Amino acid sequence: MQDSEIERNTRLVIGHFEDFVNKKDLGAIDRNLADSFIDHDGPGGTTADRQADRVMMAKMQGLFPDLRVEVKDSVAQGDKVVVRNLWTGTDSRTGQRMEFHGFVMWRIAGGKIVERWATVTPMQEATARALGW
Repeated sequence: MQDSEIERNTRLVIGHFEDFVNKKDLGAIDRNLADSFIDHDGPGGTTADRQADRVMMAKMQGLFPDLRVEVKDSVAQGDKVVVRNLWTGTDSRTGQRMEFHGFVMWRIAGGKIVERWATVTPMQEATARALGW
C-alpha cells in the first residue's frame, strides 16, 4: 500500500469523526461506511451495522447536545487506522460534564470504512442506562 493510500485512509477516519460527531451529520454514515460495515464493538458491546451506529449516535447527541470528539493521535498501517480520542459533553438532564477516552481501529476497503473495533473507558452507569445500554 502506498503512503498516499494510508494518508487517504487516515483522512477518511478523522473526517468521519469530525462530520459524524462534531458536525452532527448522521449522513456521514452513508458516505463513509460500506453497506456491509460491521462494528465489532457496537452499542452495549454487541456487533452492530450502520443503522445501529446511527441510532446510537442520535441518542448520544440527544443526551449530550454539545458532544465532541477530539482525535489525539492516529497511526495507520496497511488498510487499518487506529486513533486515540477524547470524548466530552454535558448531560442535558443533569448539566454534568462527562468525558471518556477511547482507542478505535478502523479497516478501510474501496475508500469506505468496513469494520470497527473499539476500547473505551466506561461512561457513568446512569448515562449508559439512559442510552439503553
